[in-house]
Amino acid sequence: MRRLAGLALLLTALTGSTMNAQLATKKAMTLAAAKQIAAAAEAEAAKNKWTMVIAVIDDGGNLVYLERMDGTQIGSVDVAIQKAQSAVKFKRPTKVFEEALKGGRQAILRLPGALPVEGGVPIIVDGQVIGAIGVSGAQSTEDGQCAAAGIAALK
Repeated sequence: MRRLAGLALLLTALTGSTMNAQLATKKAMTLAAAKQIAAAAEAEAAKNKWTMVIAVIDDGGNLVYLERMDGTQIGSVDVAIQKAQSAVKFKRPTKVFEEALKGGRQAILRLPGALPVEGGVPIIVDGQVIGAIGVSGAQSTEDGQCAAAGIAALK
């Protein structure tokens, strides 16, 4: 019995594993896709004569691309990034949190990383969140409109 256990250990060492684990395959945000999304959001902003900051992040919340249109207040840089991070963390648009807060759900303010201001939208491909866009610079509904235009560029 002991020899069989030793043999099994040796075979495991030689083959590297006793299991055939399957690794997940997932889509990932690329710089090219981030630029495409941002360009569409910027075009929507320019069409409406709004100045915006547009942030595109990956599924880990890391900044992939940031664009600050001329004349946009610098405070919108952090806000755009935070909107995107909120959308990716919770896998839903930040508009959901804004509406909940307007409806009286004060608990939204205690959710770590949830920013209750429209303009952050997760980027979903084949049912997987691969990143998010965050837009800041105008009214929150206008930020949301530009974010939606960015998302539409991928379809």
